[in-house]
Amino acid sequence: MKIVFLDAKTIGEDIDLSGYDKLGEVVKYDFSTQEEARERTRDADVIILNKVVIDENSIGDADHLKLVCVTATGTNNLDKVYLENRGIAWRNVAGYSTETVAQHTFALLFYLLEHLNYYDDYVKSEKYVNDITFTHFDKVFHELNGKRWGIIGLGAIGRRVADIAKLFGCQVSYYSTSGKNDQPGYERVDFDTLLGQSDIVSVHAPLDENTKGLMNRETFGKMKASAIFLNLGRGPIVVEEDLAEALEQGVIAAAGLDVLSVEPMSRENPLRRIKDSNRLLITPHIAWASVEARMRLMGMIEGQIREFFGIK
Repeated sequence: MKIVFLDAKTIGEDIDLSGYDKLGEVVKYDFSTQEEARERTRDADVIILNKVVIDENSIGDADHLKLVCVTATGTNNLDKVYLENRGIAWRNVAGYSTETVAQHTFALLFYLLEHLNYYDDYVKSEKYVNDITFTHFDKVFHELNGKRWGIIGLGAIGRRVADIAKLFGCQVSYYSTSGKNDQPGYERVDFDTLLGQSDIVSVHAPLDENTKGLMNRETFGKMKASAIFLNLGRGPIVVEEDLAEALEQGVIAAAGLDVLSVEPMSRENPLRRIKDSNRLLITPHIAWASVEARMRLMGMIEGQIREFFGIK
């Protein structure tokens, strides 16, 4: 069996992949274009990828290909009709990053809620050296206890965030983007209610026809001026120009993002013009990427290959 990694760099070089060597010949490429993938998959039995588009252009010459493994939950980059017509199976992964995405949600929140950038700068600029008093809290902040937390998309990650938020004393409610998701034990509200009453609004929803552009000028305008917005779902759920304006005009207090509409960030992204880290914190799509999550992910993929080929 020949296993080809088309964009191994997206997994990281610190993860032990030696288990794959026991399955057959393994070839790793850091990154691949569609044109490169067409040549590189020519004699592959299994391909493993994250972002490479898989269709006739990229695997048209892969006569031996039997299985396509995506190192992510989303599969928008797969031409599933083409794969089905060719009898090529595909697998994706889910549930590997629930804990780390929930953790990163709170990392973003606390950075913004407690103005940690301001206080870190205050000390490192030596303003605190020989200050008049032992404390300095010019950037006021509030307790999380007693705040209302609204969650858009109460799947596995949303539920984990809800559970942790409750431990901090938050009152949690959620909005179902499909209108069909009823979760016993959680308060479901309509969208306008969630926006209007929440002190924190976090997105943990997939990108689909119900969520694309969901957060825009109108919806930001329905939020509290003191609210913090967090997007850990997908970038295009947010109209980024509208978010930039909402932050610049004080429509909402702050935003923390781990996803953008175009990744890596494009020069045209309007959020580039906001340099105030007390208002905006962007991380480069890392919420899923703890060492433990990536190890779990690649263990799941290895297990899928073993199961598909009947290897114990």
